[in-house]
Amino acid sequence: MSLEVIDRHSEALFEFLWCPVCGHEVFSHILFEGVFCKNCNTQVKLQESQETRGYEEAVLACFDTDSTWNLHVDEKLRRDLPDGSARVKVLGASGDYEVDWWSPKSNEDWEPVERGEFDDVDEPDEVSHLA
Repeated sequence: MSLEVIDRHSEALFEFLWCPVCGHEVFSHILFEGVFCKNCNTQVKLQESQETRGYEEAVLACFDTDSTWNLHVDEKLRRDLPDGSARVKVLGASGDYEVDWWSPKSNEDWEPVERGEFDDVDEPDEVSHLA
């Protein structure tokens, strides 16, 4: 049982997704390199899910902070992922996606940043030059 990486950029899926590190919704697709959060550079890889429960599409979005910018500088702008990675299972179809689960599960030690959670926080001047 192996999960295959989807070698395509699904615009509809990325319109639904947001970054669990910084909460932003804009991703950059760099051919032959991958997909990255445009705000913090967290990498996203898509995998097909083995189980769809009858949904048209079931995808695992795997987030990795190896390439994330300024993660250590200001926790008011970014929230680290446990062990540097997290996955979310997304079910549905274009225009009607929903989150099935996060791995690891949200608890008092970790919770993914919600969509736009840090939008009203300004980045300090001393952080902006570190990217």
